[in-house]
Amino acid sequence: MPVEVTWWGHATCTVEDSDVRVLTDPLFARRLAHLRRRRGALPPSGAWRADIALVSHLHADHLHIPSLARLAPGTRLLVPRGAPRAVPGLRRLDRLRITEMAPGDRVDVGGVVVRAVPARHDGRRLPLGPHRSPALGYVIEGEARTYFAGDTGLFDSMAEEVGPVDAALLPVGGWGPYLGEGHLDAGRAAQAVARLAPRTAVPVHYGTYWPIGMDAVRPHEFHAPGDEFVRLAAERAPQVVVHRLGHGESVRLEVAR
Repeated sequence: MPVEVTWWGHATCTVEDSDVRVLTDPLFARRLAHLRRRRGALPPSGAWRADIALVSHLHADHLHIPSLARLAPGTRLLVPRGAPRAVPGLRRLDRLRITEMAPGDRVDVGGVVVRAVPARHDGRRLPLGPHRSPALGYVIEGEARTYFAGDTGLFDSMAEEVGPVDAALLPVGGWGPYLGEGHLDAGRAAQAVARLAPRTAVPVHYGTYWPIGMDAVRPHEFHAPGDEFVRLAAERAPQVVVHRLGHGESVRLEVAR
């Protein structure tokens, strides 16, 4: 059975595996604080349909309460351990089945297992101060093993912690002209692909949101990371097939076992 990945923009993807729909870091906003969606139409209502939704960390462009509130009652929602304490709005989403996760935790949903893995990223809920939870990545294990990195920098034990995977959904940019500690740019994402050695990689987390009033500031940082990742991954991990999707586009991954 083919596994299908759809990129809706930023870090939001749908992974369909074994008749289970997994939605990553749902963000369905036209505007978020100082960020404006500059490319790609807002995802259609069908994008909100999921059996399970994953939240990688507490930053508002990944844990977006209004977007999570659109999920159907009973949707399973996995969040970093401590997130409901740090983000009171989560506790009001009592229609959802919220499970707190830490690295190594596993949850079975239908025909897939979702495993939480470490990420190297700031876990605070800015700008609310010291409230924090560990940033996570997730591995979705069904017909395929699909790694959703969330937001992360490179770390020495990445390949060991993530394990063998068939597909990797990797951030390659951001929403501003500078990326700080704990992020992957196109070059570091290509290094991650070389370490992980998946069959397929999909670049995400770029080319969607940009700060209002900064359209002319280093615009190549908005447009270029996807193509740059394709180029660098071909140099550093030529055995990996890279699919640079447009907003709303899907790719089917045939997985050989």
